[in-house]
Amino acid sequence: MSDIRLIGIVGAGPMGVGIAHVGARAGYDVVVHDIDAARLATLPAALGTTFSRQIKRGAIPDGDARAAIARVRTSADIQSLGNCDLVIESVYEDEEIKRALYASLKGVLKPSAILATDTSSISITRLAAATDRAPRFLGLHFMNPVPMMELVEIIPGIATTPDVVAIATEVVRRMGKTPVAAQDFPAFMVNRILAPMINEAIYVLYEGVGTVESIDTACKLGLHHPMGPLALADFIGLDIFLSIMKVLHEGLHDQKYRPCPLLIKYVEAGWLGRKSGRGFYDYSVDPPKPTR
Repeated sequence: MSDIRLIGIVGAGPMGVGIAHVGARAGYDVVVHDIDAARLATLPAALGTTFSRQIKRGAIPDGDARAAIARVRTSADIQSLGNCDLVIESVYEDEEIKRALYASLKGVLKPSAILATDTSSISITRLAAATDRAPRFLGLHFMNPVPMMELVEIIPGIATTPDVVAIATEVVRRMGKTPVAAQDFPAFMVNRILAPMINEAIYVLYEGVGTVESIDTACKLGLHHPMGPLALADFIGLDIFLSIMKVLHEGLHDQKYRPCPLLIKYVEAGWLGRKSGRGFYDYSVDPPKPTR
C-alpha cells in the first residue's frame, strides 16, 4: 500500500528527536529539518542517548541501534524536504508558527507527499486549510516520550482522503505504535481527558487544598499513576499545557476548561517546568524540590 521511504521531520525538539528515533528504528530514512543549527547539532547525541537506554534494557541490539542512527541526517535547509514521502511537523504548539511553516513548504514538497502535524490540540481541518494539500494532510499525535509511549492518535481533517489515513496508519504500525482513530475536536481524545485532570490538580494547589508534594503523592498512590499531575505538567511544559487548555476553553466554550490562574502566572513568570529549570518543582537541585 505504502511507498513511504523517506520521512522528513520539522523540528528538532524532544518530540522531533523521538519521532526520528522510532522512524529510523522502523527502517525508514529520516531527515530532520530545523532553522536552529545549534539544536540540529545536538540531535545525534540525543539520539545516541535514547538508543543507549534501549540497548541497556536489551530492547535493541547495539548493531541495530547504530544502523538506525546512520539512517538519520539533519539539515537547516528546508529544500532538504523536497524528496520526502511523508513530512511530520513537530514545531512549537502555536497555530501561527505552524501556518507560517506550511506557507514555506509550498513549492518545496512533491505533489505526492503527505504532510502531517504532531499538534496535541489544534484543529486539523483549520491547519490543513493553510497548506497546499488539504486532502493529503492529517494529524499524527505522538505521545511524549515517543520511544516509550505506545499510542499515536490519527486525526483526519474534513478533506483528508481515506488512502492517506490508511498509509499513515501503516507507517505508525511499522514504527511499533498502536494507531487509534480520533475525530477532529479540540485536543482530540487523550489530552481532552488528561488536561482537565492536570488543570484541576493546579486548582487544588491554587486553592490551598494540598501542596505540590501531597497532590502528586496522592495521585501516584491513590490513582496508581506513575507520575503526579504537577510533575507531569512540568514534563509537558507549562506553556504548552496552557496552550492546550486555551484551545479546549476557546474551542468547546465550557468553563470547566478554564485555565487555572496559577498556571497562567507560572507561564508569565517564565516558570515553564523542566525545560526552564523551574515550574511546580525546582530542577536546580537533585531531587527536584517543590516550589509551593
